[in-house]
Amino acid sequence: MSTKQKLSDVHSWEQEPARQKLAATISRWMPASGMEETTLEGVSLIRADSATSCMSSVYEPSLGFIVQGSKTLQFGDRQIAYGPLSYLATSVHLPVLGEVKEASPEQPFFAVKLIIDPQEVTDLVLELGDKAPELKAEFNCPEINCGICVAQMDSGMLDAVSRLVGLLDSPSDAPILAPLARREIIYRALMGEMGARMRKFAVVDSQANRISRVIAVLKDRFTEPLRVRDLAEQANMSESSLYHSFKQVTRMSPLQFQKKLRLHEARRLMLTEGLEAASASYRVGYESPSHFSREYSRMFGAPPRTDVNKLRGEQRVPA
Repeated sequence: MSTKQKLSDVHSWEQEPARQKLAATISRWMPASGMEETTLEGVSLIRADSATSCMSSVYEPSLGFIVQGSKTLQFGDRQIAYGPLSYLATSVHLPVLGEVKEASPEQPFFAVKLIIDPQEVTDLVLELGDKAPELKAEFNCPEINCGICVAQMDSGMLDAVSRLVGLLDSPSDAPILAPLARREIIYRALMGEMGARMRKFAVVDSQANRISRVIAVLKDRFTEPLRVRDLAEQANMSESSLYHSFKQVTRMSPLQFQKKLRLHEARRLMLTEGLEAASASYRVGYESPSHFSREYSRMFGAPPRTDVNKLRGEQRVPA
């Protein structure tokens, strides 16, 4: 059964002027719908002028900040709904389905994505030592090992994100000040309500870190036959322990994870490179195009050609 999590999109009125100022900055740099990498390292801006259908994507280790509008995200058996001034921490690569729920030309959906190098987290964890807060039983993400969790931005986090994005208007200051703003954002995430979860992925020999290494292997070799025994040996875990821990982090089994990676990549190949379904299925590791078509339809709700034609007719905004 799917577990649905929802984070309130009601934010403090004290934060509203700062939120509006950040939204105005994003609007200047993103006059049209889409996702754009900025001149700031690891920083992308996202805009949508209307609600979208479910879009597939593979999230990488990152922090995602919603400034305006709302969206839902589904991975494995979990669904998260989140709105203005909430942020998402993704600790590992995960295949997801995302859907912008609230957006209009007058009130576009705005978000900021910050790619995180796990080493940045590790360095800060080591520096913080025992100063970091203990894990709290938050309502929004009960499983500490879950690869995605969400929290509300406090005034300190909003200010740090605003200063980072604001450096787009001060390119001469960015080389010096952007790394400081990045560091502050990661620091505030680590010291916030979901910091304990993020820190588990920075501990070299933690179970969560081992699973992140398994995910990296699967991501690089998802077209190859899956051998759980080989993955377990590489992670220095038993097969049963690997299976249990993998499902805690990703909300799916290793086989389901591989399948989603294959289908996401096949969809991308058909949409962006014009491959036919059979060619895409062979490219991502399927031996039978009919088997591929059945699994594709179950995941995306329509056969490959129908789904891709529909996507080509829609305005695409990344998930």
